[in-house]
Amino acid sequence: MKIKYLVLALLPLSLIACQSAQNITDSVIRQINTTAVKNLTEYTWSYQPADTKKPIVLSFSKDRLSIDSGCNRQGTTWKVENDLIITGDMFSTEMACEPALMKQEQFAADLLQKREISFDVNTSNPDQPSLVISDTKGQKYTFIGTMTPEAKYQSEGKTVFLEISPETKSCVGVTPMTCMQVREIKYDNKGIKTYAHKDWSLYYGQIEGFKHNPEQRVIVRVKRFEIKNPAADQPSQADVLDMLVEQELVKKP
Repeated sequence: MKIKYLVLALLPLSLIACQSAQNITDSVIRQINTTAVKNLTEYTWSYQPADTKKPIVLSFSKDRLSIDSGCNRQGTTWKVENDLIITGDMFSTEMACEPALMKQEQFAADLLQKREISFDVNTSNPDQPSLVISDTKGQKYTFIGTMTPEAKYQSEGKTVFLEISPETKSCVGVTPMTCMQVREIKYDNKGIKTYAHKDWSLYYGQIEGFKHNPEQRVIVRVKRFEIKNPAADQPSQADVLDMLVEQELVKKP
């Protein structure tokens, strides 16, 4: 009888130990999933197929995976569970594309649509992180990551619209240089634009992702980020190209 009572007394302790071990396991799994989500969302991921000139680019947001495969925009829902990327039904715009890009879009859909996807993400080299995705047959494809501006500057950024003149002017920063001329634009809720200042101002530095064309007047949407603790010769903010809003060819006299 004493043995029976002893077993009954030890049984709750065994259950507590099992529950504790399960809780630790669940916590570790949650941490692994959280780390994977963080790594996926802090980069855009590019894969260049051999038979096209345009890469497939993946952008993971909070719960949406956006896919740019060269022509149409594709997307799906996503989450990470049990070391797998779980995706939902694919949606897409429906523009006509050249055959090679249509084939590439179908490849992207087959790779990412409504699947439990085996993957491996490696960010040990922050300058060239990699994301390896396996298809349904086990074939692996390696995507190379580029850090998002939000991760780089550790903020969400402010949306700013800039008109950029085709003409540049000489200016002096740390050394003599050539500056773009810009003026900020505001849009009201009806889409009507006004100028914050009608006069052009010199733009010291570069807009990340934008290449100036002396034969084009353009309006761009940029994300403006504050740079924390800039060096004495560095700007206090960075502009990153978000979208080309308007462009107009300018005839030279």
